[in-house]
Amino acid sequence: MTFYFFDLETSGISARFDRIMQFAGQRTDKDLKPIGEPDNILIKLTPDILPQPEAILITGITPQQTSAEGITEAQFLEYFFEHISVPDTVMVGFNNIRFDNEFMRFALWRNFYDAYEWSWKNGNSTWDLLDVARMTRALRPEGIKWPFAPDGKPSNRLELLASINKLEHANAHDALSDVLALVELAKLIKAKQPKLFDYLLNMRGKDKVAALVNAGQPFIYTSGRYPNEYEKTTVVAKIADHPGRPAALVYDLRVNPDEFVNLSPEKLAELMNDWSKEAPYFPVKTLIYNRCPAIAPMNVLDELSRKRLKIDQDELKANLAKLNAADDFGDKLIRAIEISKKPAQSEIVADPQKVDAQLYDGFIKDGDKTKMSAIRAAEPSTLGELHLDFSDERLKTLLPLYKARNYPKLLSEEETVAWEDFRRQKLAADGDKSAIARYFAKLNELAGRADSTDEKRYLLEELNLYGRSVSPVD
Repeated sequence: MTFYFFDLETSGISARFDRIMQFAGQRTDKDLKPIGEPDNILIKLTPDILPQPEAILITGITPQQTSAEGITEAQFLEYFFEHISVPDTVMVGFNNIRFDNEFMRFALWRNFYDAYEWSWKNGNSTWDLLDVARMTRALRPEGIKWPFAPDGKPSNRLELLASINKLEHANAHDALSDVLALVELAKLIKAKQPKLFDYLLNMRGKDKVAALVNAGQPFIYTSGRYPNEYEKTTVVAKIADHPGRPAALVYDLRVNPDEFVNLSPEKLAELMNDWSKEAPYFPVKTLIYNRCPAIAPMNVLDELSRKRLKIDQDELKANLAKLNAADDFGDKLIRAIEISKKPAQSEIVADPQKVDAQLYDGFIKDGDKTKMSAIRAAEPSTLGELHLDFSDERLKTLLPLYKARNYPKLLSEEETVAWEDFRRQKLAADGDKSAIARYFAKLNELAGRADSTDEKRYLLEELNLYGRSVSPVD
């Protein structure tokens, strides 16, 4: 087993529509000693993509830089599977389960790879150090300095953890710098709290997670969904199996269930789906088995941890008794989830303007997977000659986009016209409300702010030039 620590810098926050601009990683052995040189790869931004200007102001990576120094997504993924996603690799990130892994899946989808196998096949797995850091802070904080945000609230941001603990971190929001800091953070946690580090490493698999969750006892759960004042950590009890995925519905036992158990499924659905800042705290959460949740049995909760987390065991027992007495609460939550679900499509409709985001609309059949591998193996110049009768309309729709984005110089005249029509529709449709119009409006807004520095002005000018270069011409 080896670890591969990785990080991405992206053109925005939407894995469906934004793109990876920088990928960096470092392999280590199980003792966290580096193996080989780190990877640091720029990936070309294609001319149908407008970056979110705020993202570029943070990373400092311009589209022009990716064009000059980067490789295509197809080239990157070929390298990824040859050198990075090798057997028995644990892919380790910091908030990667919710962010980086999603970007990887959609990149794989766009380029005719299975979007999931990289994280489980051939003994591979994934692990997220953000929740490891959170649980370490909550349960075993000794030996590590823990930062606070300017507003005084506890913070587990990587750059703050690196700074306060004097770990190597030359440049926050540079993927390679973040990777090197992440390796140092892992070393620190492993050195200061080796039992917890090894426990959470061994608990990352979905089978072990499911076994603890389904053991019939309350357990400790650390998640970004829980309040800062309790170090993102609480004690939960399983209420029911999730009706549509390998997951459980768990209840935060800090909260008296009286006001929730008698609510209708419709009202529970409303509370469950209210993500506004003003929304009241809803104590039910979906715990997904294959997302490396940071969970632990109650016996790891020592007296110091109980005091730090303000856990009242009598209160927990009373709330659990009330929960157990409400026989139909789990059924009502399941009904609430079913109410919230979008109606299933009888047939997947592939739209060229939406197909990049349609990964989760349905699984790919085995016959189509074979054809996907044929596309990846084909000489780029022969892509137009392939006549693969995909059963999945999404794949038929993706193929011309795949060719145009990765091999634009090989497009025929007809394919070039189709590509330009696609870009025109994507970027310029709707006039003043178009993507390109909103892009330039955002640049003007950012340029007018009083806090502009020379570096920001330079980046905004580069983004302006890029926008003009990719604007469709009538």
